[in-house]
Amino acid sequence: MGGSSSAVQLTMIGLDQSGKTTLLYRLKYDQYTNTTPTIGFNCEKVKCETGTAKGTTFTIWDIGGADKTRPLWRAYIRSSEGIIFVVDSVDKERIEEAKLELTKLIRCSDNPGLPILVIANKQDMPGSLDPVNVEKQLGLHELPPSQLWSLLGACAITGEGLSDAIEAMYELVLKRRRMKKKR
Repeated sequence: MGGSSSAVQLTMIGLDQSGKTTLLYRLKYDQYTNTTPTIGFNCEKVKCETGTAKGTTFTIWDIGGADKTRPLWRAYIRSSEGIIFVVDSVDKERIEEAKLELTKLIRCSDNPGLPILVIANKQDMPGSLDPVNVEKQLGLHELPPSQLWSLLGACAITGEGLSDAIEAMYELVLKRRRMKKKR
């Protein structure tokens, strides 16, 4: 990147207990951090040291996923360049709820076309849905063609898949920036 660094603001959301905060601190400190349920939000700056996103600083807002905090999601998304939507791949009973929340977000967005990276978290757990099934269950293939999205499997506890995920998010953000310039 020739010494220039860039900044990207992201909002990380998903149902409660999906692993958002564990994922955030794994990205920030590159180690497992025991977390408690988020009441409100956490915010961290994560500097990327490898790949095409090298030198980029991501400001990641991790917003609580309990019912009562979900209405706040939209306010954070408004000033965001991308959404990281974390799904608990083991919690098959709530995948429909995750789909409803994601669909609602896309439909009511004050920032339409915002790139979405879905992270199918907890891939290390027995009985977890693989990313292909998570994609099907969330109906991502039904999204309008103008909606940029990507889905990757990961494990917040071990960090497996997270560097690929942040790279994918960065690529989506760059693609959207290019599309906006062409208008």
